[in-house]
Amino acid sequence: MVADPDLGLLGPGDLVDAASLVLRHERVPGEQVVAGEPSTGLVELGRVGELAVGVWEMTPGAMSDTEADEVFVVITGHGRIDFVETPGEGSGHAPIDLATGAVVRLTAGMRTVWTVEKTVRKIWVA
Repeated sequence: MVADPDLGLLGPGDLVDAASLVLRHERVPGEQVVAGEPSTGLVELGRVGELAVGVWEMTPGAMSDTEADEVFVVITGHGRIDFVETPGEGSGHAPIDLATGAVVRLTAGMRTVWTVEKTVRKIWVA
C-alpha cells in the first residue's frame, strides 16, 4: 500500500492489518526506563477529522510516561498500567490490566508506569 501524504496509510476504503504491521522501534529514553530494556514503535495511520489514529507497541520491560488524551484498544500482549500519585493529589485510579480487547481512556497529564510482560500492541485514537 502506498501512503497518501494527506491521509497516511489508511485512506477511505483502505484496510491495514494492524496486528502484522511492521513498526520501527526505538529504545525508551534512559530517564523513562523503570526496568529492563523496553523499546517502543509507533505509526500514525491517518486522521479522522481532528483525531489521529495509529498503532503503538511496547516490548517487555517497564517505563514511566506522561500521557496525552487518547482512547486505545489492546490487540496483542499483556501488561499493566499503574498510575503515579501526584503529591497532595493522589492518583485516584486503580491499576489497569492490559490484555487483548482491553479498551482504555487516558487523559493529558496523567503520570503512568507501563509494565509489559508480553509485547503490547494497541490501536489508538488521539
